[in-house]
Amino acid sequence: MSGYLLDTHIWYWHLGGSDRLPPGLRRLVERSPEEVWYSPISVWELGVLAERGRLELLPDARGWIQDALELLPLREAPLTTEVALRTTEVELPHRDPADRFLCATAAVFELTILTVDERLVRARGVPTRSG
Repeated sequence: MSGYLLDTHIWYWHLGGSDRLPPGLRRLVERSPEEVWYSPISVWELGVLAERGRLELLPDARGWIQDALELLPLREAPLTTEVALRTTEVELPHRDPADRFLCATAAVFELTILTVDERLVRARGVPTRSG
């Protein structure tokens, strides 16, 4: 496969119309939505962030995700045994479990992660696009 995997913040910013999303990434997502994937880990991460009060999902997490997937139909990258195993091989400078799963998903499905997270952009062996 080939295409792009949205980092959680990119998905959230895109749907919220945030000016924090680089215009080049916005255009890429809008130009080729059939090549853009999301991970169930991003669904989990958004839920956790909402529970902690770090962002707001309206009307609630389930409703936001359903609305998000209607507004921006993306391909779901399956959370497979191979993805889970690959997380043990990911070399990142931090221990964020969501990033480990996103990197493993990108590796298994040969996707480039769209992100502005400098920790991922600088990580060796992680294909990213940030602008």
